[in-house]
Amino acid sequence: MTDRRTDLARNLARVEQRIADACAAAGRDRREVTLIVVTKTYPASDVMIISELGVRHVAENRDQDAAPKAAACVDLPLAWHFVGQLQTNKVRSVIRYADAVHSVDRLKLVDALSAAVLKSDRADRELGCLVQVALDAEAGAQGSRGGIAPDAVEGIAEAIAVAPALRLDGVMTVAPLAGPYAGQPRAAFDRLAEISSLLRATHPTANMVSAGMSADLEEAVAAGATHVRVGSAVLGVRPGLG
Repeated sequence: MTDRRTDLARNLARVEQRIADACAAAGRDRREVTLIVVTKTYPASDVMIISELGVRHVAENRDQDAAPKAAACVDLPLAWHFVGQLQTNKVRSVIRYADAVHSVDRLKLVDALSAAVLKSDRADRELGCLVQVALDAEAGAQGSRGGIAPDAVEGIAEAIAVAPALRLDGVMTVAPLAGPYAGQPRAAFDRLAEISSLLRATHPTANMVSAGMSADLEEAVAAGATHVRVGSAVLGVRPGLG
């Protein structure tokens, strides 16, 4: 039986090779794609191991799990990304450890994030924000997994761009389970790339495209993703989680 560090090192090497192969197939430089390891449901001890193995970006989707984990790993050279649906009553906690929030999808959340950062002891820095795009949503609506319809992206993006203490970094999506892009991750990610291109016309520095997970990272890289969010392919499936 191998130990946990050996397992994680092997899994991480496989994911790194998948990203490298996807970049080569797309004619992209491997350095254009950042791996974010999604550590949700996994213990702080795993975060410590993958940090030792060279991972520099990790993500969480539930504040009640992320906050104590980030505190336990505060001395590690990690950037923390919050990728889950975020309620405004969790904002004050999230901004204490998060370097970027990928799931900004409403004006109320923009205002809450800005106010919380300004009132915190981290008021001297900007919080990176991505607009979460829901490709299963009708015009003006929100998606089943969070996010806003493409027609509302510019309004949320502009609100982030002018909000004190926030920085507009780009866009994020999750491959939809319903709608015209269901079961078509490459088409979904191509659409996100189009939205990103339109956004950069008015916000040139908002060049982050967060897309792709364990099952579809190759499609995301092919479509131009700059960041892929990979969990189970690195950390495995914990007993009892299915």
